[in-house]
Amino acid sequence: VEQVFKQLFYMINAVALNNLLLRKDVCSWSTGMQLRFNISQLEEWLRGKNLQQSGAAKTLEPLIQAAQLLQLKKKTSEDAEAICSLCTSLTTQQIVKILNLYTPVNEFEERVTVAFIRDIQMHLQERNDPPQLLLDLKHTFPVLFPFNPSSITMDSIHIPAALNLEFLNKV
Repeated sequence: VEQVFKQLFYMINAVALNNLLLRKDVCSWSTGMQLRFNISQLEEWLRGKNLQQSGAAKTLEPLIQAAQLLQLKKKTSEDAEAICSLCTSLTTQQIVKILNLYTPVNEFEERVTVAFIRDIQMHLQERNDPPQLLLDLKHTFPVLFPFNPSSITMDSIHIPAALNLEFLNKV
């Protein structure tokens, strides 16, 4: 059950983040607020179902950071440093793309300046990020089966001759 929800939450993260990276109309402060609220509801649901150890919440980290990026101030060099230290699960390319797509929804907000984006790129130039922008929707986590040791010892097992396993030798 834990592995299924980890995979499901990864898919939620990948689809939502990819949509954010491809659609200018959703890159705004209000979308960041809405995303953060919805993510907190998912995290609360995980806690309520006692699934917080499944790793499902961790798969949402890039989306959480993208939501926070949309909500942060984007003007000064200190803001750029804060963004760079906060957005560790996002690649440089993803951060820059979100900043380029950022669209103010009211007169109190301003567009992100080109100088600010260059400042971000300068701060992040030493990162060795993968070149891909979008998350892989086909990524699957390996299925892990717990090991439950048997009380039956190997020397007490009788192998029927009908199985044609004569090449097996008891040691």
